[in-house]
Amino acid sequence: MITLRAIEPEDLTLLYIWENDRSVWRVSNTLAPFSKALLQQYIMSDPSNIFVHRQLRMMIDLKGAQRRTVGAVDLFDFDAVHRRAGTGILIAAEEDRKQGFASEAVRQIIDYSKHVLFLHQLYCNIAASNTVSLHLFEKTGFSISGVKKEWLKTTDGWEDELFLQLQLDHE
Repeated sequence: MITLRAIEPEDLTLLYIWENDRSVWRVSNTLAPFSKALLQQYIMSDPSNIFVHRQLRMMIDLKGAQRRTVGAVDLFDFDAVHRRAGTGILIAAEEDRKQGFASEAVRQIIDYSKHVLFLHQLYCNIAASNTVSLHLFEKTGFSISGVKKEWLKTTDGWEDELFLQLQLDHE
């Protein structure tokens, strides 16, 4: 169905569009647009070395005849000593959501984290109102282990953020 791959220079336009889509800034804690020059610099810096950058982004490609890039999955705040990282995902187009691509990408990043990076755990932070993401991560084995009260400022006031973890050594 999907495959995860490293970022290529040809992904610059997609990354530029995604990173500057204000509708997803709230979940990515983005406050300002990214320039193409900055994104190009990131791509050219060999972002696949998680030990140097403490983060890793993989592009999510559909397999088969309709091969195209539908999103990205990230590992961030990589901690080699405590063997953990945060994770997040983007399926960019509305029509590509609820197709199973996100579930499969999360399963693959879990497998990569466990069997390649030998991580002990993954975690994610999700707004309490983001029921779609909560369902996705709980369905793939994550469980809520904490609540950050009134953590996120929104146009409607304050919102709680949930902290989810997956212990990889206990799967």
